[in-house]
Amino acid sequence: MNKSANIITTAVLALTASGLVVSANSIAADEKVAMEKCYGVAKSGRNDCATASSSCAGTSTEDRQRDAYIAIPQGTCSKIAGGSLTPS
Repeated sequence: MNKSANIITTAVLALTASGLVVSANSIAADEKVAMEKCYGVAKSGRNDCATASSSCAGTSTEDRQRDAYIAIPQGTCSKIAGGSLTPS
């Protein structure tokens, strides 16, 4: 295969791949996924909202803080070790 054919093949593959990514993102944006609050699984500083011991999102002080939550797709929290639908 010559250099021109390689360039054309690479360009076509890149366009095809980017089209698939855009298509997947469009589908995801169109579908509304039900979310739930999952307590006790957030990393330090990665919580989604205020807790009893911190004033706003991103301010939890320890990993897996029991009163800090993250929003995840519904039905997922119960599958995570230590995850709870209620703060403890």
